[in-house]
Amino acid sequence: MICQKFCVVLLHWEFICVITAFNLSYPITPWRFKLSCMPPNSTYDYFLLPAGLSKNTSNLNGHYETAVEFNSSDTHFSNLSKTTFHCCFRSEQDRNCSLCADNIEGKTFVSTVNSSVFQQMGANWNIQCWLKGDLKLFICYVESLFKNPFKNYKHKVHLLYVLPEVLEDSPLVPQKGSFQMVHCNCSVHERCECLVPVPTAKLNDTLLMCLKITSGGVIFQSPLMSVQPINMVKPDPPLGLRMEITDDGNLKISWSSPPLVPFPLQYEVKYSENSTTVIREADKIVSATSLLVDGILPGSSYEVQVRGKRLDGPGIWSDWSTPHVFTTQDVIYFPPKILTSVGSNVSFHCIYKNENKIVSSKKIVWWMNLAEKIPQSQYDVVSDHVSKVTFFNLNETKPRGKFTYDAVYCCNEHECHHRYAELYVIDVNINISCETDGHLTKMTCRWSTNTIQSLAGSTLQLRYRRSSLYCFDIPSIHRISKPKDCYLQSDGFYECVFQPIFLLSGYTMWIRINHPLGSLDSPPTCVLPDSVVKPLPPSSVKAEIIKNIGLLKISWEKPVFPENNLQFQIRYGLSGKEIQWKMYDVYDAKSKSVSLPVPDLCAVYAVQVRCKRSDGLGLWSNWSNPAYTVVMDIKVPMRGPEFWRIINGDTMKKEKNVTLLLKPLMKNDSLCSVQRYVINHHTSCNGTWSEDVGNHTKFTFLWTEQAHTVTVLAINSIGASVANFNLTFSWPMSKVNIVQSLSAYPLNSSCVILSWILSPSDYKLMYFIIEWKNLNEDGEIKWLRISSSVKKYYIHDHFIPIEKYQFSLYPIFMEGVGKPKIINSFTQDNTEKHQNDAGLYVIVPVIISSSILLLGTLLISHQRMKKLFWEDVPNPKNCSWAQGLNFQKKMPGTKELLGGGWLNQ
Repeated sequence: MICQKFCVVLLHWEFICVITAFNLSYPITPWRFKLSCMPPNSTYDYFLLPAGLSKNTSNLNGHYETAVEFNSSDTHFSNLSKTTFHCCFRSEQDRNCSLCADNIEGKTFVSTVNSSVFQQMGANWNIQCWLKGDLKLFICYVESLFKNPFKNYKHKVHLLYVLPEVLEDSPLVPQKGSFQMVHCNCSVHERCECLVPVPTAKLNDTLLMCLKITSGGVIFQSPLMSVQPINMVKPDPPLGLRMEITDDGNLKISWSSPPLVPFPLQYEVKYSENSTTVIREADKIVSATSLLVDGILPGSSYEVQVRGKRLDGPGIWSDWSTPHVFTTQDVIYFPPKILTSVGSNVSFHCIYKNENKIVSSKKIVWWMNLAEKIPQSQYDVVSDHVSKVTFFNLNETKPRGKFTYDAVYCCNEHECHHRYAELYVIDVNINISCETDGHLTKMTCRWSTNTIQSLAGSTLQLRYRRSSLYCFDIPSIHRISKPKDCYLQSDGFYECVFQPIFLLSGYTMWIRINHPLGSLDSPPTCVLPDSVVKPLPPSSVKAEIIKNIGLLKISWEKPVFPENNLQFQIRYGLSGKEIQWKMYDVYDAKSKSVSLPVPDLCAVYAVQVRCKRSDGLGLWSNWSNPAYTVVMDIKVPMRGPEFWRIINGDTMKKEKNVTLLLKPLMKNDSLCSVQRYVINHHTSCNGTWSEDVGNHTKFTFLWTEQAHTVTVLAINSIGASVANFNLTFSWPMSKVNIVQSLSAYPLNSSCVILSWILSPSDYKLMYFIIEWKNLNEDGEIKWLRISSSVKKYYIHDHFIPIEKYQFSLYPIFMEGVGKPKIINSFTQDNTEKHQNDAGLYVIVPVIISSSILLLGTLLISHQRMKKLFWEDVPNPKNCSWAQGLNFQKKMPGTKELLGGGWLNQ
């Protein structure tokens, strides 16, 4: 039965809320308001009646109210008949109930619970509503004001709400059943929390609500309430409350706005200062997220709290933030740290407190790193307690171990506090170099940080500003600029790419060093992409040695871009691991080839070419890929090979086998190769023929006639050598002997001196052939061709002193080979003589040097003895017995004057 009655009550209550919507709803205020329900016969002493309401009537005319009635069938309340409670809203500012436009007929609700207490005193609740800072939930707190003995009653609170689609000047009545009901959480005693979800799109719509409160078995209903959620926002408390001393010596209180707030906020800041000399409190409202407090003192404690509220329009103050405490030190530096660049001027301020007493600024002295006292000429007295020191034209800070700053100390006349200010001075001269690629599509800029001191926590960023056309004469940093992403390369440089580019636009750029202490900018530089073009290297580079001329010809093709006139630079050298380059410049922009002399025409040369604008702007291109010459025959061989012979056969017979020994031609003589050798024969009987011996260096033929002349030619792809050696084998000339003597003197194991003496001859001597061999071995003979004017020759070879060698000297005439002089051993007597002569050459200079040294010693000793001797002889003019005597007069019996120093005995 009780459950059925309760359901009927809910249906009636919802119907009443719908009916109430025909009337004006109560506008919810940003502050707390009260719901009061009173019995009909209550007096003002127990309950505050609405204005204009008779104490003896149950008809409330013109109030926001509803009626709560009940009849009791319980035997305990058989003496009670129908009782009606009238409920209305009133604010804390207005103690009267709010007025209503129409009468509202009371309804009866059945309750089986003793309500005599409510009949006597009525019921009151404090209500406060707001929109949570995340803009998702509308919250209403309902707090019971029941006094004892009602505190043990259990409360049940439900909130019915609706968000109509459209609300114009005249309210639109919601349909019955359109209200939604939420159960309020009353876990906290005498306080219930009602949460209404509000879609973001409906924050500006009007929300209609009713409260249903069940307490002590009695169901109370509130008048209809209305509110726009956006006007009831209660932000979250401000975040990140912090305090610091500014560079001007003020205390800066700063914080962050709570997130998700759709409008600007105003803030209320309350703070207190507690020091040994003053205690003060303040409360200020600001629109910014910071507040400056002046007049700070060392050794003071500051406690701060902040809350926020909508700046324009209605709203609710947030809760206070968590208290934050900041304590100043006994020595205050402002600023405490300075980051600056080389050449700048900076200043520090200081307030010094010593033993609870602030030191006069006139008694403050300043020190750098506690090692260097700063001159008083750099001091300034700002006030009675604030001293200032200024540094001019600063130099870069030199790191001292882990310290990358200079410590600046503020001291009184007798001592220094351990706290100090930090001065960071950085050289920000960073060179930025740029180049535009050969396709004129992008510009790459590079810069390095190796020249500047690195600070922990700092970041570097390239910033730039592009002008419409060209660069200004003096580049400057513009307040509006753009950052550019740069990436560290393996060589330690940062690289940034601008693409696309405007060739004639000026790009003013600089490096910004960002640090918690501030930011510094490097000197700006302006770059015109058209002026830093790095062309593509020349293409189709070729290198060759020109036939019959013998010059190195180098040819190339210029790149398509840029279209400016170009100059070229060539480097060439002998190909190898380490090429020794030679440079050659070509300034004619129309040139596409050049011919250069080279010392070795038969070597492989490597050649590279690069280019640059002729007007001096831009950069040199990269070197082209190397081109190499190909070794090929340039001319006919300069000469034929040198050769000698070995004659075998019986000396008594006229037929002998002659073996020719050819020395292969070097490249410089063959120009540049030898394909084969050709031997031309000419005999005394006018027999002439040629034999091709290919590349062989030995050839044997039969010598049968009285005279046989042999000439050897070298053949390459171009032709035969013009200048050639020939050798005539003649029986009569083989008996011509002009070499009287031949001597061989070994100097060491690698050199033998060969000397000879010739006798006069009527034949024309052309040259000599020296031939030697080791008689203890079967090795081939060795030979050399030397000039006919030489009388002594040094043979360099490996000689073993205990071995036996044969030396032969052949005179070569125009008519043929003469008779040789042959020796089979070294010349012994002359060897000893040469060795003695060598010793003499060493001893004689030593003797001469010693004699000169001895003579000099004797001369010096003589002068010193003479000086010592005459110092002891008195001057006769100073003697009394010699007064009046003429010492220049010759005495009888003497050969010299007395003054000459010689006496005749």
